[in-house]
Amino acid sequence: MRLGLTLGYWGRGPSPDQVPLAQEAERLGYHSVWTAESWGSDVFTPLTWIAARTSTIRLGTAVAQMAARSPTTTAMHALTLDHLSGGRVMLGLGLSGPQVVEGWYGRPFPKSPLTATREYVDVVRQVLRRQAPVEVDGRFHSHPYRGEDGTGLGKALKPITHPLRADLPILLGAEGPKNIAQTTRIADGWLPLYWSPNRPEVYEASLTEAPEGFLVAPMAQVRVCDDVAEGLLPVKTMLGFYIGGMGHAARNFHADLMARMGYEEQARRIQRLFLEGRREEAVLAVPDAFADEISLVGPRERIAERLESWRKGPVTDLLALAPDRESLRVLAELNV
Repeated sequence: MRLGLTLGYWGRGPSPDQVPLAQEAERLGYHSVWTAESWGSDVFTPLTWIAARTSTIRLGTAVAQMAARSPTTTAMHALTLDHLSGGRVMLGLGLSGPQVVEGWYGRPFPKSPLTATREYVDVVRQVLRRQAPVEVDGRFHSHPYRGEDGTGLGKALKPITHPLRADLPILLGAEGPKNIAQTTRIADGWLPLYWSPNRPEVYEASLTEAPEGFLVAPMAQVRVCDDVAEGLLPVKTMLGFYIGGMGHAARNFHADLMARMGYEEQARRIQRLFLEGRREEAVLAVPDAFADEISLVGPRERIAERLESWRKGPVTDLLALAPDRESLRVLAELNV
């Protein structure tokens, strides 16, 4: 099982620790470093900054939001950074949800998410292969554009720049069972938001068609500390925000996932408290058991014991949200 460092997206501003943490991860032998975006900092610019200050570590987006860019624009970002970094890019894509797509990007959330995802990946792959001009006559993506409000003058094009790699890895952030199953057919890997090594049955059916070499790269908060309950607080804070606030009361993919993992009653309570403005109560309502099983928190010996269960399953890459160098180091030492 390879290790990755996930840095997420910025809060109020950039953290001065991001580049030093990425450099330390590279020194410790981590395979990859990953950035993210929501509705603030973008995913590619910080990764480019990190690329200029590292030399071997892979550079991943987890995830680049599809609504933020046309698929050809995303492919341009990926092929450009892949050239500049010497072939280190791993392109993680995600559809996001209606709250972000319609509220932030001002675009309709697709009524058929699987079709929209499939068409998007198809366009990106056509750009990276550069075998012919990009042509797609899809429900959500049309190249050239053929809409009634167009001029009709569009021309099918292929990229001027020759991509460094036609097989640049594409991973998808998928949560629903059908979306995960499709991911095994159209992508090189999957970026689970929550992964519990204790509940393989949650994803087992969706992964039955995964080909050999398919990447499974979940994110997990990693924190070496003496007090487990205190160490779980950042995990619960993240869960409270995603389950309570990252979606509508009637449509929240993160809450639905928690429910499928055996915590439906608690997920709905967290949603209700968060939407009522009782955010601290929402965080405290996150069960310690759930926060614990999707993270690696506690003394070194406890993390070592729990790490074994992560290695026994289909996980190929553990993407660690590690806030400090000690946690990065301990994880690297244990994962041998």
